[in-house]
Amino acid sequence: MRMRAVVQKRLATIVVLTLVTGMGSPALVIGAQQAGPAAFPKITLTAGRSTVLPTDFDITRIAVTDPAVADAVVVQPREVLIDGKAPGTISLIVWGGTERRQYDIVVDPGISTLQQRLQALFPGEDISVSTNGDAVILSGRASSNAVSLRSGEIAAATAPKSKVINLLQLPGGAGSQQVMLQVRFAEVSRRALMELGVSLFTSPTGIKNTLGRTTTEQFAAPGFDGLESSKASSDIGADVTSAKGEFTFGDFLNIFLFSQKYDVGAMIRALRGRGLFQSLAEPNLIAYNGQEASFLAGGEIPIPVVSGISNAVSIEYKEYGVRLNFTPTVAGDTIRLRVRPEVSTLDFPNGIVLSGFRIPALATRRAETDVELRDGQSFAIAGLLNNLSQDDVQEVPGLARIPIIGHLFRSKAERAEQTELLVLITPILVRPLNPDEVPPLPTLQRRFLPRGGDLGEALEGGGGQIDAPELAK
Repeated sequence: MRMRAVVQKRLATIVVLTLVTGMGSPALVIGAQQAGPAAFPKITLTAGRSTVLPTDFDITRIAVTDPAVADAVVVQPREVLIDGKAPGTISLIVWGGTERRQYDIVVDPGISTLQQRLQALFPGEDISVSTNGDAVILSGRASSNAVSLRSGEIAAATAPKSKVINLLQLPGGAGSQQVMLQVRFAEVSRRALMELGVSLFTSPTGIKNTLGRTTTEQFAAPGFDGLESSKASSDIGADVTSAKGEFTFGDFLNIFLFSQKYDVGAMIRALRGRGLFQSLAEPNLIAYNGQEASFLAGGEIPIPVVSGISNAVSIEYKEYGVRLNFTPTVAGDTIRLRVRPEVSTLDFPNGIVLSGFRIPALATRRAETDVELRDGQSFAIAGLLNNLSQDDVQEVPGLARIPIIGHLFRSKAERAEQTELLVLITPILVRPLNPDEVPPLPTLQRRFLPRGGDLGEALEGGGGQIDAPELAK
């Protein structure tokens, strides 16, 4: 019975305390319900700055919702030091012996170092800098294209790990943000070739028991195969009673002479060649402001690649042809381009032979640069003039130095090449065509089946084409 009385007494005490507390502060409860979080005092500071919050009671404990935005520390029994770290809004709660207060801490980004630098470099310009995650946003108005472009370059250099979004407006309003790049590749290649050489030889049976052949090995020369002979005796200098054999030819070259009467012949290499190659490619490509676009007109060649301990052979494909990569940056009527044109062709003479397969090399001409032009202007971004001259001479030592007849023991090959390459670019600001501006396709209708019975024509309820030009019947 005593234990039960004690428990009842304690419960009564708790109920009385609860009633007294509720009756003593009715305005606090009602005010919290009516005002909500907006009624809390607001403390505003700039990121990177600090402020001191004084109180009229001794502080026993504090708490902040996000220390990454702002942090707080008790420096005196009645003072709290608040440090702003990053833009944002958090809550600060301060407890005392009998009181508790809550504050809204608003941290503004303030004027960043980048904005201060832009204001110093371009005084009088209305340029604002804001950050959002990994992006730096430039907004406001710029007086010229140069100010807009240079501001973007400074922002990219100041924050190399962030993406710069340039939203600066120029006088005259916003224009087209799409660029069509017209590129013209003009290539002319000339080559000249001259080869001269001679190879003298006898028949397989020889001349008066003598076989002979002269060659510099620069050009193909005949060989002998299956030679057989018999002599009157085994003595040195004995006459040959019978002989036979065969010629083997790898190449008859372009002049072949042989006398069956005298059993002597000659193979002459006398050749002169000239060649001319012209190429003109005009790829057109459209890209949006700040976005990269690429174009390839050509093909791919398979290349076997040996890898691994087991010498497994895999196939990789290498692209070749006319390639164009460019990234436009539009600022009013000025277009800044990062362009990378490339022309590559198959080069079989410089290729290699692997497992019986000839793999050609690639002759590549490439340019990469940044240019700045206005709408419709042209610029030559690459000019290549390549001259090649090669002379190969082979001779038989001693015999080639004999006057007049020494040329029979000498051969030579001369090769000269000249290549000219020019790349012209023309950026044009473009806009999409309206339905009534779409030109007809350059086709002959009689080449196709007659129209009729299309599924789109049978749709009901307004299905089919909408706001588009009528198709030719």
